[in-house]
Amino acid sequence: MGSRRLPLAACVAAFTALVACSDSDQTSTPVAVIDDTPEPLQLAVVSSAPDQVSGGNVLLRVENPSESELVFLSNGQLLSVQRQMSVDGETLVLLDGLQVGANEVSVMNPGGLELAAIDLINHPITGPMFSGPQQYPFVCSSVLEWGVQPLVDHDEAWGFPVYDDAGEVIGYSKDCSIEPIVEYHYMNLDGEYHPMPTDGARPTDLARTVLSDGRDVEFIVRWERGTINRFLYSYAILADTDGSLLDVNDTGTTYWNERLLYHFEGGVGVGHFQGRVSAERARLAAALAQGYAVAYSSGNRTGEHYNLQLGGETALMVKEHFIKRFGEPDYTVAIGGSGGAIQQYVYQQNHPGLIDAGVPQYSYPDMVTQTIHVGDCELLEHYMDVTDRDNPRWQETKARSLLLGFNSTDAVPDPLAEAKQSLGYSSAPGSNECIPAWRGLTPLSMNPHYGQVREQDKMHPPGIMADVKWTHYDDLRNIYGVDARGWARVPWDNVGVQYGLQALREGAITESEFLDLNARVGGWKHPSEMVQEGFPFLGEPTADNFDPWSRRNMNLSVDNTPAPRTQGDLQAIEALYDSGMVFDGQLNIPVIDWRHYLEEELDMHNSHQSFSARQRIENQMGHSDNQVIWFTDARPERVFDQTGEALEVLHEWVSNIQANPDAGVAGNRPASAQDACFATDGSLIARGDDVWGGVLDDNTTGACTEVFPLYTTSRIEAGGPIEGSVFKCALKPLDVALSDGTYGNWTPDSGQIDRLRDIFPEGVCDYAQADQGRPD
Repeated sequence: MGSRRLPLAACVAAFTALVACSDSDQTSTPVAVIDDTPEPLQLAVVSSAPDQVSGGNVLLRVENPSESELVFLSNGQLLSVQRQMSVDGETLVLLDGLQVGANEVSVMNPGGLELAAIDLINHPITGPMFSGPQQYPFVCSSVLEWGVQPLVDHDEAWGFPVYDDAGEVIGYSKDCSIEPIVEYHYMNLDGEYHPMPTDGARPTDLARTVLSDGRDVEFIVRWERGTINRFLYSYAILADTDGSLLDVNDTGTTYWNERLLYHFEGGVGVGHFQGRVSAERARLAAALAQGYAVAYSSGNRTGEHYNLQLGGETALMVKEHFIKRFGEPDYTVAIGGSGGAIQQYVYQQNHPGLIDAGVPQYSYPDMVTQTIHVGDCELLEHYMDVTDRDNPRWQETKARSLLLGFNSTDAVPDPLAEAKQSLGYSSAPGSNECIPAWRGLTPLSMNPHYGQVREQDKMHPPGIMADVKWTHYDDLRNIYGVDARGWARVPWDNVGVQYGLQALREGAITESEFLDLNARVGGWKHPSEMVQEGFPFLGEPTADNFDPWSRRNMNLSVDNTPAPRTQGDLQAIEALYDSGMVFDGQLNIPVIDWRHYLEEELDMHNSHQSFSARQRIENQMGHSDNQVIWFTDARPERVFDQTGEALEVLHEWVSNIQANPDAGVAGNRPASAQDACFATDGSLIARGDDVWGGVLDDNTTGACTEVFPLYTTSRIEAGGPIEGSVFKCALKPLDVALSDGTYGNWTPDSGQIDRLRDIFPEGVCDYAQADQGRPD
């Protein structure tokens, strides 16, 4: 924009402040001294997007300044310069004093001439930026994790109690904020962290490490923790220190290799808790040993919440403040398993530039589409155990995969088999993935009565947590929206789903079994109609309380009338797509999707999910060259972790992109970035473009496909696609289904057709069409 002069009074005020600051603490001086250059001045925000500044300060890049001294103002008020550094014709300036809301930051010369300006929006360090109204009640955990009390929020006389030294309550914290903590820890020769002595002494068991550039240094870590966006954050970086504790602003980057590793973490939670920090993940030794800095936040641990809009916002803020503290990284790479992998796929889609590469471990494409088939688990288990208990087919463990899709094996016993049989229910001797892996997730995500967090009894006023609706839907109420009764809208749907369709086509179940299954499988009640859970979740395994299926919260038939199915809310489904909670296949960064092969353990991280993500990528982009898939065998146990190798390959890949950006991600893919599979000890089994042949194509079975069998889900067994991203299927009339080959070789008679019409009065799923809730 063009130059303009401030009014004389403003110039006088600026210089008065300038003189007042000149003899004071230099960390707060508003003057930035910059080398003279003849080029025009340019401004850019380094630490975040201009509209996503938080905490009242911002790191600006001032390029080609033409003045030796500059003054910075926001909305006419002088800003302080906290830190500055000039290199190669540009200056990085950390400015403080921004107002919450809109800020027009002007750069003036000493004569009062405006040289440049930039518009910023500053948000409180407690958030939010864009995730909407914050969730309350909210239980603080800093005192539980570190013994650090939250700061008292004097504006709200309720929340989590804060005590004085005598143990008396002096107030309540609503936002759980704490002052930053900096500690120095060292790695000992046994691979354990211990606090550094504060007298400058070097422990006799202090380990050393070799950095990525070959330097041999002491393994001492600066570990900073605090609160950002109400969650607990952590920064860890190798430190060159004499052991004395330094000010939070004294960072030191002597041993930093300028790579930032953001460690995302998994789990399943529904909010209302500040969360915890995993000391192991926050101080990831293997990464720190090479010189990486490691960033972490409890807000990026899905075990605390699964609101990935809030999680993305938190990651942006945590990285923003890392940059303001330590400087701009050469690149940011992410790792994390399960929910930590989901965050990588979703955040790179929603927030380009947040991460530059990733190692999603034990991945799913996203969380919300997993609820589709996971919500079928107990419905189908209940049908086989209770409704159709007299059918000997379901007493064979393997047969259960015909409906559930997941692997089933007698090698993993059903822990409730004996109890089921004693109460007159059917049971198979072994388990399906639904039992050891997914049991409990349905009540956790759907039942408003089934949930709690640590220390919730300390909240003020007493009983405030009694009004919490403990559902995934309510956790994401800002996204799903609420209905006229004030309940979060529910996307789960099974209208038109023909369970066991593939088994029918293959002749693995009979026509009468198919009809009975779909007539009596039922659906889920609305959360407002649900009641508290029974055993094994709560109480004892009495005949009245035994309910591992949550049948008390199902819609079931009491006669020959087909049981009601569940209608998903189209507005909720559309919101999931619009908000980016669904991974749509847009992959902007290189990723190496790595997992241990865990199918024989019936672990919940089923292996086909890597290919579910790949199919979405191919659907969206026309190729999947940005994604590499690696499996490592975990039979008989997990021995080798391929993450370190993946990080090395990604370093080469990102370096290529930086050197040749016009070629894009796919065009810079190095020869080392190939699909592969590895033996239990980490040795290579096969590598190449065709090793996963036969999974998503009709090609010859690949070498890795041969070694690592994949399984499906209930919705794939019902005719759905491997992408697994259809919440509410489009319906086709039954007459069309009867004539287009939907039922294979089965030609129903008139009685069977009448029964199909009773079960599916609106029609059956047509998976050739898009999800009804997907925006055009």
